Amino acid sequence: MPQPDHIRVILSGGGTGGHIFPAIAIANAIKARIPGSEFLFVGAKGRMEMEKVPAAGYAIQGLWISGFQRKLTLDNLSFPFKVVSSLVKARSIIKNFRPDLVIGTGGYASGPTLRAAASMGIPTLIQEQNSFPGITNKLLAKKVQRICVAYEGMEKFFPADKIKLTGNPIRQDILSFTGSKNEALKAFGLKEGPATLLVVGGSLGARTINQSILKGLEELSINKLQVLWQTGKSFAETAAEAVKPYTGKGIVTMPFISRMDQAYAAADIVISRSGAIAISELCAVGKPVILVPSPNVTEDHQTKNTLALTAKNAAIMVKDAEASQKLVEEVIKLAGDITLQEELKTNIMKLAHPDAAADIAEEALGLLGKQY
Repeated sequence: MPQPDHIRVILSGGGTGGHIFPAIAIANAIKARIPGSEFLFVGAKGRMEMEKVPAAGYAIQGLWISGFQRKLTLDNLSFPFKVVSSLVKARSIIKNFRPDLVIGTGGYASGPTLRAAASMGIPTLIQEQNSFPGITNKLLAKKVQRICVAYEGMEKFFPADKIKLTGNPIRQDILSFTGSKNEALKAFGLKEGPATLLVVGGSLGARTINQSILKGLEELSINKLQVLWQTGKSFAETAAEAVKPYTGKGIVTMPFISRMDQAYAAADIVISRSGAIAISELCAVGKPVILVPSPNVTEDHQTKNTLALTAKNAAIMVKDAEASQKLVEEVIKLAGDITLQEELKTNIMKLAHPDAAADIAEEALGLLGKQY
């Protein structure tokens, strides 16, 4: 039985930031509650979690595992061996670390780790970020004890008695900006007065969004919109060259925005992809948003995430294939409709779960049968 001031926790999730970040946030929330706790992450060898997790101050071990491709590839021939290898390694890691609790946030390594833990009688919890679950969490649902979700209506996919609506953990620094909007604008060299459009396509940028903004620069400028444009590294040079004629007219490009708290504070309207964590952040900051779901994701889950918001009049959707023609047009229309902006802000904030990480930690600790 774990001690009240010390528990041992394994967390597994990775492949993308959308799986890694929630796992780190949950670990931080448990540590804040029980400072003496020990943590071990389990990831997939060669994936980004093997760098991101140590950078956040946690130990990690890697499994030899990858996804199953939907077409005939050489990788698929090794897939059964990877599954068996990962299950054996996961059991070994669990036996050696002796966790009181195992938490999964999706991704390749989460499957064998949670499956092994559940078979060994260890309390288990999974967190699903999207409105349409990944295959790993679907397969694990019958085996784990608790499933924390970010969207209503997940009974379609998971046993209803295991589900808890908690939302997705978001970076605490997103909510930490205490300065004024004017201070945020000044930080990016923008002015108070004109409406400001924030364009983010994820940390690597988004080609369709970038090309649509590039095509519409003249129209945005004519309509006196300021633009803060995170281009991603690969599009940075093209964008910087394209905005030179607009020097002094409030169009700023950056390969990457590290201070997203300032960027959100400066923005009146946001264009974004529809990743689960991006949406959770947008709900928390309460900005009118135009979402352009990426078509290049499993099960088209970004479109499903977006529809969950548009159904509640909490966002506007522009399809990726239509962005070139419609995106800037929708921005200008929204910029001129203050009533719609207020409706979108009010409705998206109703969907916010700013304390999600703490709530998930509470659900996880509740599985241990003690008060923490």
